[in-house]
Amino acid sequence: MKTNLLDFDLDGLVAWCQAQGEKKFRAVQLFRWIHHKGVADFTHMTDLAQSLRLMLQEHAEVRALPVVSRHDSADGTIKWMFDVGQGNAIETVFIPETDRGTLCISSQAGCAVGCPFCSTGAQGFSRNLSTAEILAQLWFAETTLRREFNTHERVISNVVMMGMGEPLQNYAGLVPALKTMLDDHGYGMSRRRVTVSTSGVVPMIERLSQDCPVALAVSLHAPDDALRDRLVPLNQKYPLAELLQACRDYLAFAPRDFITFEYCMLDGVNDSDDQARALVALVRPPHGEPLPCKFNLIPFNPFPASGLLRSPAARVKAFASVLSDAGIVTTIRKTRGDDIAAACGQLAGDIQDRTDVAGRRAKTIRIHA
Repeated sequence: MKTNLLDFDLDGLVAWCQAQGEKKFRAVQLFRWIHHKGVADFTHMTDLAQSLRLMLQEHAEVRALPVVSRHDSADGTIKWMFDVGQGNAIETVFIPETDRGTLCISSQAGCAVGCPFCSTGAQGFSRNLSTAEILAQLWFAETTLRREFNTHERVISNVVMMGMGEPLQNYAGLVPALKTMLDDHGYGMSRRRVTVSTSGVVPMIERLSQDCPVALAVSLHAPDDALRDRLVPLNQKYPLAELLQACRDYLAFAPRDFITFEYCMLDGVNDSDDQARALVALVRPPHGEPLPCKFNLIPFNPFPASGLLRSPAARVKAFASVLSDAGIVTTIRKTRGDDIAAACGQLAGDIQDRTDVAGRRAKTIRIHA
């Protein structure tokens, strides 16, 4: 089996090249060819010594993920499904805007967190993705879109780790991928333009602040522990007080001076004015320091297994007004790609579940019946 060079950040590639008897500057050249220029064919890497190119052809490869399908939305959003082996497939979404191009990347085949409003969680969990499988999504999308748009300029300016999976439960695969995105010899992205979204893995938030602090988005979805225990089961392990403290601590290292809280609007579940006021009290406690943050309200994208409904637009606006009137920056996310099931919470792929999510859901239904 040849070594897939997408598995390495620059330090890792330097170490691999030195183990083959090559100097550090050769690794930098190779890294730039792969990520900066999007070249996979070693014979086209013209400033590498011929002996190095021959060694690479024998022992290494830049292996992209096989494409299962592609769907193009009427609004310009593109969704790819990639085969990651053993019956598993993941999804990746490109969202074009007038001032940026955002790629939503998956970090796991499935998700073990099990939030009831997320179609990924309804499929269960198979495994973590490798660094190569995470980066292959960016490498493929960037090279493909440059070719289609007939440009040598960067097409993808922003990356959000908001696809399938909980990124911070795949920390070992995630961090080298983030470092490659940020590296000037790689994709050269700003830390402000790379976002990790988490449901609240508190110890890993703390580690990320030291290892690779990028923009942080936290899936909040409830103003109190009782409701969040139901909507985000991870809250039972890391309750709100611990999560909010981790967010405060992260700000000392973050590239932005605020935390983004994501809040999926569920009709009759978490969308009342009283719950909005409880959110205000949560991040602006009457007898404590306010937590610098902004709220991103997300219209729920229903799927049959959830049993949940989207909050009416008027209710979402009223909820947003309570937060805005309290001086909290609040946005309502524009739904993109919902005609191709590429919107937030809709990514599902094809997962060989190892967690018996269907059995656990059936048991829960019986208990509450």
